[in-house]
Amino acid sequence: MTSPDTLRPRLPSPLREVADERFTRHGVRLLLKRDDLIHPDLIGNKWRKLVPNIGAAGGRTIVTFGGAYSNHLRATAAAGRLLGLTTVGVVRGQELADRPRNPSLARCEADGMRLHFIDRSTYRRKAEPGALDVILRALDEPDAHVVPEGGSNAEAVRGCQALGRELRGHGDVVALACGTGGTLAGTAAGLAPDQRALGIPVLKGGFLAAETRELQERAFGGRRGTWSLDDRFHFGGYARVPAGLEAFAADFEDRHGLPVERLYVAKMLHALVTLTGEGAFPRGTTITAVITGRPFP
Repeated sequence: MTSPDTLRPRLPSPLREVADERFTRHGVRLLLKRDDLIHPDLIGNKWRKLVPNIGAAGGRTIVTFGGAYSNHLRATAAAGRLLGLTTVGVVRGQELADRPRNPSLARCEADGMRLHFIDRSTYRRKAEPGALDVILRALDEPDAHVVPEGGSNAEAVRGCQALGRELRGHGDVVALACGTGGTLAGTAAGLAPDQRALGIPVLKGGFLAAETRELQERAFGGRRGTWSLDDRFHFGGYARVPAGLEAFAADFEDRHGLPVERLYVAKMLHALVTLTGEGAFPRGTTITAVITGRPFP
């Protein structure tokens, strides 16, 4: 197996200030933390979450989970290709097995990932020990290293702590989009005491605060850092990109020359513009927005 060191990440990732009158007229500075530039295949928080898990796997097969458009599945497949690891992606939706592959799943297979489709009821129970054992037996991978959906586990959280450390002294508020809470949990733990992390969930349901607390408990033994969530900006749920959000993302791209990923990053940036307009940040505040991904394909 090739060492993860051969992936040559760009760390620390670049940090730049952008001038945007939607912030400056309220006396707020906006910095962009370009984690999307860490690596061409393992982008942003995917790098930070996966590399510790690759180490924990110790060369064993990596089994992980995701939906048909999962960024996490693509990143895991790319890591397998780059490092010579066997990867298996358990995909939500048995009905997808015989359908033509969408671009995301096609990329996974092109990178050598074996896809295993399961029904949605079984998928919902995948974290239960008995259900997971059944899935691993069906895969004939009883000794695999299992990475949960979205890549968030204790190893991943500790890996994301480095992001917070890189941002010490850079911003009063560090904002990022959240799917499973692992990046928020780790980033908040790495920040300085006078900084706070703001998570923008991209899924509806209001479950992420409890998930983030549990992840910090597993990684550090308790809550670390100052963090909060604002659940108002999911735009109807994961993979929902209504016309208004699409227009916002395209406008942000035109203003700043930044490729804006729609499912996560656009929602976070829209939240920051809205919150700034609402007066949520006192004059003199510096916001650092973490760009965790880029558009695909």
